[in-house]
Amino acid sequence: MGLLDSSCIVIGTTIGVGIFLVPGSIARELGSPWMILATWVVTGIISLFGALAYSELGAMMPESGGQYVYLREAYGPAAAFVCGWVAFLITQSGSIAAVSVGFGIYFSYLFPGLPGVMHWAPVAVIALFTYLNYRGARTGARTQNLLTALKVGGLAVLIVSAFAHTPTAIPPTSGAPLVAFSIHGLAVAILGCFVAYDGWQYISFVAGEVQQPRRNLPLSLAIGTGVVILLYVMANVAYFRALPMAAIARSEHVAGDLAEKTMGSLGGTLIGLVIMISSAGAANGAILTSSRLYFAQARDGLFFRKVAEVHPRFGTPSFSILIQGIWSAMLAVSGSYEMLIAYALFAMWAFHGMAVFSVLILRRRDPGRARPYKMWGYPVTPLLFVLFALWFVLNTLITRPVSSSASALIMAAGVAAYYVWSRPGAGRLNGTQGRQISRNQPESLTDRVRIWYL
Repeated sequence: MGLLDSSCIVIGTTIGVGIFLVPGSIARELGSPWMILATWVVTGIISLFGALAYSELGAMMPESGGQYVYLREAYGPAAAFVCGWVAFLITQSGSIAAVSVGFGIYFSYLFPGLPGVMHWAPVAVIALFTYLNYRGARTGARTQNLLTALKVGGLAVLIVSAFAHTPTAIPPTSGAPLVAFSIHGLAVAILGCFVAYDGWQYISFVAGEVQQPRRNLPLSLAIGTGVVILLYVMANVAYFRALPMAAIARSEHVAGDLAEKTMGSLGGTLIGLVIMISSAGAANGAILTSSRLYFAQARDGLFFRKVAEVHPRFGTPSFSILIQGIWSAMLAVSGSYEMLIAYALFAMWAFHGMAVFSVLILRRRDPGRARPYKMWGYPVTPLLFVLFALWFVLNTLITRPVSSSASALIMAAGVAAYYVWSRPGAGRLNGTQGRQISRNQPESLTDRVRIWYL
């Protein structure tokens, strides 16, 4: 995958459905266009700091696995295992399920009356993209390029329509804010923006398949994150231009309201199609990249051996892609993905903070290691991101104690599972080298139990 492919992964996995839906809830919390824009810009810049940290780590360690590899190098295999454990059970598979269900929701909106659409449409999306990515990284990357171009084009049409539209209401940027400023409202808005920006880290999972990774990883992260920040800010300006602030705050689907106002009934259909494409692009990007994390974990002997296999014809981690697709489809059908995503927020941002902090650890521990790219603003920029990640985790723990406690229990279970998995005789591979195991090598009882459990 080249620079264009990598940049499309960053953009396509970051832009999901958030920018089309969450501005209404943010307007209800802040009520001031300038405060809302400032929040989007600041959270975008902090997210960019995280992307720059991953740029340094990815250029230094251009291996498939991304976050898993960085945690392994900085904190050891136990932390990396727990990261992979949570990723498979909740964060990555749950994210694939969530955006696929989002596709199903808007598919049923555009094509009402289809029986059982909310069950079979998400599964069909997961099955289609699992098949395409099983067939080859190039196939998955070309699909991602197409879907990213369509979603960016659709968002651009929405923005241009607002600027071409002549406002008939009082300019929304005039007058007093709808609600009084509060720290709680700002915190809720920041959380919403951070979740909407999440996704830039996915490119690190496929670092081992990126051409000239020491150059293209930092460039794709910088370009992709910069494009997303620009699109998000311009989309909010478009909402403010065409809709009164009170209407934005009342809306649960602000992009649809804008499209209907500027383009009529056709606009509502168009934005529904754009959101479907955006959901599909996020699902494909996550399926393409996340499977490499479990592949890297298996090559270290910390997951089922078969997950480390590379397809002899397609050159993909085929079994990793397959089991990821099955588990994600099960989550989508069960409807438990919302609960799992709520559980995942705590762990997701804990690992984000740990991964970025590893920049400081590795610079201190191994200063002579080759670093083709060094992140801008070190050490201030990574520390700022880590502080925001820590605040995110603590805020989630306070405001969502049940889901955060459940997430912590899942992480604790991962620690216990690591010590079972890594004990002598449990089939651990030779360190991080991921040496091949003969197909004729007899399996231990532990291996047979694992296969039965899977």
